Amino acid sequence: MHKEIQKMKEIILVYLDRSGGLEKFIHDCKRYNDSKQSYAVYRFVISINPSDVAELDATLGNCILHKPMEAAGIFQSVCFVAIKTLSLIEQLQTEAQISILLKPTHLPPLPSYVLSLSAFPFNYSSKRFYMSEGIAIAMGTVTKYTQGARFLCTGETCPFSEGFRYIRVHLPGATESATVRNDFVCGLCSSPLQEDMKFRVLGDKQIVEMIDAKVLHALKGHSNHKSHFRIQTFTVFLRDELANRMTIGNHYKIIGIPACVQNGPQATACIEVSSVQPCKPNGPSFIGENFQYLLSLTSSSCWRFTAMLANVFASQVVPPGTYNTLKLAILLSLVQTCEIESADYLDLLIVTSDTLIIDRLLNYSICLLPRGIRHPSSSDIFPSVSKDKHGTGSASIQACSALLAQGGICYIGDLSSYKKDKLELLQSVLESRTTTLFIPGKKYGEEADQQVTIAVQTNFWSYVDAGSSPKKHIARDSFLIGQMLILFAKNLHVQLSSEAENLIQGYYLASRRVRTDSVHGSKLSASALKILISLSKAHTKLSLRKKVLEEDALIAILLFESSLTLKHGKSALCIEPNAVFPFDLSDENSLQQRDIYLLQCHHQLLQFIGAYGPGTYISTNEE
Repeated sequence: MHKEIQKMKEIILVYLDRSGGLEKFIHDCKRYNDSKQSYAVYRFVISINPSDVAELDATLGNCILHKPMEAAGIFQSVCFVAIKTLSLIEQLQTEAQISILLKPTHLPPLPSYVLSLSAFPFNYSSKRFYMSEGIAIAMGTVTKYTQGARFLCTGETCPFSEGFRYIRVHLPGATESATVRNDFVCGLCSSPLQEDMKFRVLGDKQIVEMIDAKVLHALKGHSNHKSHFRIQTFTVFLRDELANRMTIGNHYKIIGIPACVQNGPQATACIEVSSVQPCKPNGPSFIGENFQYLLSLTSSSCWRFTAMLANVFASQVVPPGTYNTLKLAILLSLVQTCEIESADYLDLLIVTSDTLIIDRLLNYSICLLPRGIRHPSSSDIFPSVSKDKHGTGSASIQACSALLAQGGICYIGDLSSYKKDKLELLQSVLESRTTTLFIPGKKYGEEADQQVTIAVQTNFWSYVDAGSSPKKHIARDSFLIGQMLILFAKNLHVQLSSEAENLIQGYYLASRRVRTDSVHGSKLSASALKILISLSKAHTKLSLRKKVLEEDALIAILLFESSLTLKHGKSALCIEPNAVFPFDLSDENSLQQRDIYLLQCHHQLLQFIGAYGPGTYISTNEE
């Protein structure tokens, strides 16, 4: 056994030298040595590539993966010898003062290394590395914990009444009382040990609740009855450099060591995390042959492909050819979803008397996205604050429908069922795309109050109806084809052409002029220009193109003007009630008639801009 450990020590030196870890270790030692301050614990984080280690020595690789604490002890011995041999830290006295954290870059892609947050039984006693993934649904504030502490024997004649013999460091899964308490005794003379408080080393700690990503299927508001699974939240500890590495509502892959933390009479399974990586689903790199064929058939017009999609969309829920304007708006909102703060958002508010059909259509549509969430009216749309359930007394931010729908759709249903305060909060979030939480320090054990601002990166769908109808769920077929349209299109990066930009700006300025009165000012909101650009980009994506053309801008303007007409009445532009789909699309001839009609709308729009938007430049096509 001694020869085996000695061999592993030699391999560790070879690996650190080849991987650049030795250079980083020497740099960290220099930082400690330059401080000229004595520490109880000298902490070193060592990145480990399991594949590279296993190639050098399979025994060492196996030890790191399956007995990480034992492996850390071997690394500790190697590092102590290196420090003493090379005189890297003059203040260091004992090997116990060195704390080694091994952080694997990855784990073997085998089932035995995957820890499912929804599987049972949960293997938390192995004390080895696992990888897992889930969504952060609750996040505590950053608090302090004891990284390490120095204890001295109280026996006056005991040789351990001084020096750094008794050093206690935090181990994965250990509570604060396991590191520091008052019942430790000297192993030499059995006298009580007392902590030397001036040598206590503190670090940052954050508690996060995660849940299996399968929960998103349950939150879509329906069940396909094909599979049954158990969903339970899971506690994750982020320490030191990993604190604040997660954002609530996001999906992450983690590597860590499972443990069981005792909190009074209750035991909580948890993971001490050593690595955090954002987990973003990759969209398809191509579309199906049927869509490619349809795209080629409609290539003569920039409007036909999206018209055909809207015409047949959701045929499992509504007959083809019905609700075309609404279905086009839904498709545009679906493709205009992404998880970046500067995204273009497209929210939908539908005024309808057919609440049952609209509810079914919207329910169907949110299932086309990985992050389509149906908000239950009994819960909060936006985050809330509560006390951490692990007994720390600190604040914990709880996720909500809006954050779980990050990069997708949050369908909040009938707006008439919500009270005024919730509607005002919703309006505020829609304008700023952020929500702010106030955390009173006195209530949650902090010295000062905190204010946390969280980005809300989702599209909101809702409808308004004077009455109410029972909402029923229907069986749904496979959405595979629709998903590959949507998921491919939403990942396209589009650019705004100068012609489209001029058309949008010209309409915006002209519309502000004609929709302004002396009492209330302009009826166009400050975000109108941004909405028009977002609609134009969405139509471009849905058309599977990468450059926004005037034709895309025209559809955006007609949709926007339709919503203004519904709210404020007609303007000098005077468009038809069903401006985007003036008649049924039954054959090739009807598509041709629609193209002619849209060209007339384009000409009418140019005249409107020329009359009411002087000073704007619009390129006119004589044809």
